[in-house]
Amino acid sequence: MIAEVTFSVLPPTTAHICCEELFGIVGENFTFPAKIDPKVVDITWNKDKNLVVEREGQNNLKYFGDLQNRAVLQENGSLTILNLQKSDSGTYELESWDSVKDHNLKFKLDVLDPLPEPTISCNTSAGVNLVLNCTADFQRPLIYTWELSNEPHSYQGQEHSIPLENIDHTVTATCVIKFSQTARSSEISLIQCLPGETGNEYVTLQTQV
Repeated sequence: MIAEVTFSVLPPTTAHICCEELFGIVGENFTFPAKIDPKVVDITWNKDKNLVVEREGQNNLKYFGDLQNRAVLQENGSLTILNLQKSDSGTYELESWDSVKDHNLKFKLDVLDPLPEPTISCNTSAGVNLVLNCTADFQRPLIYTWELSNEPHSYQGQEHSIPLENIDHTVTATCVIKFSQTARSSEISLIQCLPGETGNEYVTLQTQV
């Protein structure tokens, strides 16, 4: 009986991560989470297979295409895009070479519209609690935080309840929504939520954090 022997040819050694999905917001400065050995000097970044930046050696650095005025190659090999635009969405690939193996990292970047203004609503629950609710129409899950002007700490979640007996008419409540590096907030005076009372109009703020 003759034993059958099968041979296979293995591809060159490559460190490969495929298509990590990332999100950014229009107007942000975005940095891809990629770091390489500082000894590696030959690097390229491509977007949808089009060259964005190329580094050969320590001093030979070139930028290409639509991103050449907004792309910055960091010393650790990561790529920063300044002032994100919707057109920056796409598949980005980092390739680098050393004496042992090739390195390949691939990311899918989706640039989302700016955060919307959060909407605050309030009601009294069984005449016992004042219930604050914050909503925002956005494509991805948001982080919601409540801040009260008379308290040093904040509260996580879309909804926050305050016992009516503890209501201070001078207190304001702020709902902060956050995604990626961007936060936006709306503010309301608690007196607006009490039956028969009127107060200030909503105040809306937008901040980069």
